[in-house]
Amino acid sequence: MTLTVRNTSRLRAANLVASDRCGSRAVPVPLLRLRPGRDTTVGYPVPTSRRGIVPIGPLRVTRGDPLGLVTLARTYGGLAEVWVHPRIHLLRAVPAGMARSLDGRIDKVPHGTITFDTLREYVIGDELRRVHWRSSAKVGELMVREQLDTSEPTIVVLLDDRASAHPELRDGTAESFEAACEAAASIVAAAVREDIPVSLHLVTDVASGPYLDVLTRATLRPGDLAATLRRVRAQRLGDTLVFLTGPGGREDLGAVSALRGPYPVVMAGLFGDRDGAPVSAGDGLIVIEAADGNEFAAAWDGVRGW
Repeated sequence: MTLTVRNTSRLRAANLVASDRCGSRAVPVPLLRLRPGRDTTVGYPVPTSRRGIVPIGPLRVTRGDPLGLVTLARTYGGLAEVWVHPRIHLLRAVPAGMARSLDGRIDKVPHGTITFDTLREYVIGDELRRVHWRSSAKVGELMVREQLDTSEPTIVVLLDDRASAHPELRDGTAESFEAACEAAASIVAAAVREDIPVSLHLVTDVASGPYLDVLTRATLRPGDLAATLRRVRAQRLGDTLVFLTGPGGREDLGAVSALRGPYPVVMAGLFGDRDGAPVSAGDGLIVIEAADGNEFAAAWDGVRGW
């Protein structure tokens, strides 16, 4: 951060003491006896060791008389915000996608194929060649075939931001949640780099806006995982689901593995609970237990289920 202060007065500024706010700390700014029309500049680092929104400013200037008997403080400038995104770890492996048919999963393929997905009611603008006449006759309304490129990999990242999933706090911060946010950011970045569709969802809320910004401002709060899983199951948002949780979410992995129906590949990232009871990877659930985002990235690249 670079801060420049100018004395616009015709008089020499005397006995000025200034400080700028940077997050929770005050940064001293040297202003003592600033001459008319002259500038003073100070630079200081913004803390970026942890994700979040760091408020900067306003500048507080305190003027005192030569004897130090009277002081007057004023603030200058507004409040700026510095967005510190989660740390991104390089992921080399990405899902290859699954080709499906009405009979179930067929094979992994490198290129897209269009296949039938579902039926819905006709709306103005739909092509008549997509009308499913047999179903329309049974229902009594025009029904249209929805088609899907089933082989194109689509990653769905579900971040567990429930306070109950990350109960262990250190200085007010849940390290397991910070690691989960880093893992989510790494997956999103890898998908964008490989031009693979990806969506980010929170357990307690619907993510809106740029995904890295969503992860930057994400906080722990009460949430209903069962309701979120029902929504994710009904919407069938992709073919690869990645659930990222903390120690409190270990008991919920069974419910997540039940999504293996609408999602051919289901993975769970479990952070901050390496000493917990062993996790059974039954029903095809892929489980990565990691202490931090860097360890998760290494384990991700070693997964054979892609």
